[in-house]
Amino acid sequence: MISAIESSSTRPYLIRALYEWCTDNGFTPYVAVQVDESVQVPREYVKNGEIVLNISFDATSALKLGNDYIEFKARFAGVARDIMVPVNRVIAIYARENGQGMAFPPVQPASVQDLPQPVPADKGAAPVAAKTKGASRGADSDPARVVHLVPADGADAEGSPTGAKPSRDDETPPKPPAGGGARPSLKRVK
Repeated sequence: MISAIESSSTRPYLIRALYEWCTDNGFTPYVAVQVDESVQVPREYVKNGEIVLNISFDATSALKLGNDYIEFKARFAGVARDIMVPVNRVIAIYARENGQGMAFPPVQPASVQDLPQPVPADKGAAPVAAKTKGASRGADSDPARVVHLVPADGADAEGSPTGAKPSRDDETPPKPPAGGGARPSLKRVK
């Protein structure tokens, strides 16, 4: 049985599906790319570390939407350029005409300095959310979009029910059904 860690990313499959949806409906598929040294694009068109590329049939030649790379040839100011984008650097694919599509979380470099440091148990302080370097997209750095893993029994690290906040009426939401011990589930923090 393949675990979630060993399985391949869903990102290339979703990109191909949305590309097909755009072309089937007569829309122009655009991809937004977070540019770093692994991305081969004309640097003069990069703004704020990102570039938006038209990947429609009319704008590209030899388009390959692979599991690891998106590759094609395109003209920029009349000059043919080879474009190569690692799939993990794609942060969105959408239709130009109506903006419908999908955004992906930007990939952050995983260096030792970027990882959150553990809080010593004797300090008794609540953990503080770590700030990521290079979070340039406002919506992605919004604390309201943070997702935490919590035990399936509905208790968070402090032992209070998931999502329970003290209220003036002292109402708490019902606890989710306990199912199988310490199996984690997702909780959106607002």
